[in-house]
Amino acid sequence: MTTMPVRYYDIFDDMQFPGRWHLRRPIDVQGQWLDTGQFKEGRVLDIKGLIRFPVNPAGEALEFSLASFAIPVVHHRVVALFERLGLQKEVQFIPVEVEGQTEPWFILNALQIIRCIDDARCEEVLYWLPEDNRPDKLGQYRNVAGLKVDPMKIGEAHIFRPWGWKVVLIVSEHVKRALEQAGITGIKFLEV
Repeated sequence: MTTMPVRYYDIFDDMQFPGRWHLRRPIDVQGQWLDTGQFKEGRVLDIKGLIRFPVNPAGEALEFSLASFAIPVVHHRVVALFERLGLQKEVQFIPVEVEGQTEPWFILNALQIIRCIDDARCEEVLYWLPEDNRPDKLGQYRNVAGLKVDPMKIGEAHIFRPWGWKVVLIVSEHVKRALEQAGITGIKFLEV
């Protein structure tokens, strides 16, 4: 018996949602911007103090949003859904305060970075080269267009960021279906 390969999706913000809100860069209690790169490192974070998200423009709150710098911010319904799916080991939910909201909100911090980009199937991949004068990035992805992943390299993961292109968040078809069935607002998916 052959099994169908698992399908994976880039999960992102529905920017066409009418009247939607826009979450800005997170700040600490002193109003200072936080280092947003830490939320894409694929590790558990030990955050001290409250994180706040300004909203501008204000609008309809979405249960899944990408704040500035593509930080996923989710409603507590998403947290409960991931708990029901048994995915607590794949994500960290960091409590945050969202301007104008009283309900619980969280940063969704994916805890896995997987080397899975299928260069040959992507529309285009560009790498940092010596002539770019960025020795800190030499050999890493500079741009990926038409992202495709190799399911054989992913294993059992249901949510992760791809190594070298951590600006995207990828979920399995299992997670995609569960989010859709729960009616979580604000999400769009693109098969990768």
